[in-house]
Amino acid sequence: MKRILSTLLAVVMLVMLISACQPPEDAPGAANPAPAAADPAPADTAPTDTAPADTAPTDTAPTQEAPAEENPYAELGLVDGRFTETRHITVEVFDRGLDDQKTKPEDNYYSNWIKEGVLRDLNIEIEWITVPRWGEENEIVNLLAAGDTPDVCVTYNYPAIQEYGEMGGILDMSPYIDGYKELFPNLWDLLGEYNLHFNKDPEDGHIWAIEAIIANNSRINTFVREDWLAALNIPEPKTLAEFEAMLAAFKDNAETLLGADADKMIPFSLGSDVGWRANTLMNSFVPDSITDREVFIYGFDDRQFMFPNYKEGVRVLNKWYNDGLIWPDFSIYGAGDATEDNNSKAGFVGSFIHNWDYPYRNGEDSINSNLKRNFGDAAGFIAIDPFTNDSGVPRKFVEGSVDRKVFFPATNDEPLASMLYVDWISKVENRKYLQIGDEGVTHTVHDDGSIEIISALGTEYIQNSPQNIDYTITINGLDLGDDSLNGKSLVLSYAGIESRYVEKAYVAAQNESRIFPHYNVGAIEAESGMANPLKEKRDALLNQAVNASVADFDSVFDSGYDDYMASGGQAIIDARTAAYEQYFGSN
Repeated sequence: MKRILSTLLAVVMLVMLISACQPPEDAPGAANPAPAAADPAPADTAPTDTAPADTAPTDTAPTQEAPAEENPYAELGLVDGRFTETRHITVEVFDRGLDDQKTKPEDNYYSNWIKEGVLRDLNIEIEWITVPRWGEENEIVNLLAAGDTPDVCVTYNYPAIQEYGEMGGILDMSPYIDGYKELFPNLWDLLGEYNLHFNKDPEDGHIWAIEAIIANNSRINTFVREDWLAALNIPEPKTLAEFEAMLAAFKDNAETLLGADADKMIPFSLGSDVGWRANTLMNSFVPDSITDREVFIYGFDDRQFMFPNYKEGVRVLNKWYNDGLIWPDFSIYGAGDATEDNNSKAGFVGSFIHNWDYPYRNGEDSINSNLKRNFGDAAGFIAIDPFTNDSGVPRKFVEGSVDRKVFFPATNDEPLASMLYVDWISKVENRKYLQIGDEGVTHTVHDDGSIEIISALGTEYIQNSPQNIDYTITINGLDLGDDSLNGKSLVLSYAGIESRYVEKAYVAAQNESRIFPHYNVGAIEAESGMANPLKEKRDALLNQAVNASVADFDSVFDSGYDDYMASGGQAIIDARTAAYEQYFGSN
């Protein structure tokens, strides 16, 4: 009986409490009660039909929230994410020259579209600062040294960022990335913690640069003239020996393949950046047993020059050069020079190694489009995958989904405006438009929703870079905001190129990829200031070693290698070894 009475009493008290807290239906504010002042509801929270249990009913209209609560960023000069007073920032953009109908990067349809949109949405004026694409790694150092760097910078040269960061020349982005996270939803949605915190120092947490993302994480492919294989009845090479035999067949059948231009035959085209332009070949000589620890310690050179057995790949190139299979002028023309591409467009080249989609870039002026116009529909370069390692695997070494580095110099006096700009350019609607443009002008939409790029050659809508990556600085590659749509559209995103070429290239580039692990050990002091000097020594060594006689190859390579190690390479290896063991042990 006592238990029953206790239960009844509790029920009665609960009913009375609820009745006391429930305002009458006709009371002011009953349908939309004011939230407790100490815990304001978010702006996007739907109103409830009843007041919270601890909120007393009121006979007056709900009190308006204080302006600071309505707009917590008023002190930053922001209302609804837009500055109340116009801000001005300078933004770096790569200049690729005006060849192939390219436009001025600081004054074209897309650069002006961005300026108008950022001024409209953020009340920020953009001033473009051009930096040559080829040689930008040196130019960014010059700008930092002169204190004349744009507010928003883009580079591939992270060691330079580290060096100047240690000297106080780079702004710490962490207070903005993490402290005002809610102001940058597009940036966080696109890059996530992995890319935003990729360079976060493990000791004090500073972030000197964020990493752009690669939408289609493919690196390098080997290409061969498909019509030349057919003309000589040669199957696609699947081994190094078969590839070399194919090159010899191209040379021996120059008159058959080129007729009166037989003397212009180039079985294999190579560029002065040998480490990049022979990467798939070099990777095949690296033991498959290389550990993640070794990849970190020796992977500071992005051409994998320090990986074990690399020399033997260079030896193959040296043999091909002395056999007359490699373009003899490869070391003369630097990055950005059109001579090598023009040889391919003219039909003189049988094979080369390059970026995974290189023959299909630039629409109607792509290498493949030129070949088809000049030599018929059967002409074109197709991707193959012939170089296998000691385990029979066509290995590719690929960094995680990171690309260019976006950073702010210490001279930037508008860091918040700069961050909001980077967020704006990361918004899916904005980056999608920059990548594909207007329907009916630069792309068409298929029934399944996939996007096919159409040529903009000869119009103001031509893009200076693939998918306008010079403007979409936080992403490299096609991203339409839908994974399924991305996959279907990727093969259609090269104007005038048959989708089978792109499909085959994408599969080959992805085949047996090994992603570099990321070990965040902070700055490696031994790397400070060494990126460009070591790069120059590496490139000079590789060019000299390929050009050497067979008899002199070992002495040329070894002397250059010893100089590279003595000039800072060994110090970096030692420092990376120590840093790895400090944070991750000796295993």
